Amino acid sequence: MNYQLTLLAEDTPGVLSHIVSLISRRSFNINTLSVGYTEEKNVTRMSFVVTADSENEVEQVMKQINKLINVIKIENLTHVDSINRELVMIKVKANPVNRNDIVNIVNIFRAKIVDVNRETLVIESTGSHTKIDAICEMLKDYGIIEVARTGTLSMSRGPVPLKDM
Repeated sequence: MNYQLTLLAEDTPGVLSHIVSLISRRSFNINTLSVGYTEEKNVTRMSFVVTADSENEVEQVMKQINKLINVIKIENLTHVDSINRELVMIKVKANPVNRNDIVNIVNIFRAKIVDVNRETLVIESTGSHTKIDAICEMLKDYGIIEVARTGTLSMSRGPVPLKDM
């Protein structure tokens, strides 16, 4: 099963490496990883989607991660009411014959065309991983040249921030 883990850590060299190596030592597969700055100076937010056999295994690795000096807070947002989003950029072949069809698909998915030239379009879309998978599947017939996806970002709903959960 996939689990959505989100953590806050001090923004110091090597902290990501320590966390990733701890997860991989437990034989978890990291499906997606997103790392970025937060509203607090010197604090980084990391979002992982990991595959594990059981929730108990996930809890064990979370306890080990939480013991790391630079980790401020870690939460499993898998069963928490949360918002989960991904970003994708897709470069697809586009000629005068199929360009309108591609534009229609982009509009259906409420995506955006961010680059146009004679031979290609670059499309940007955000949403759940199922939405991103669906737009990629729809554009496959037109000839996808390149895909760049971010990892899933998660944030709990409501007024309580991650650090206070």
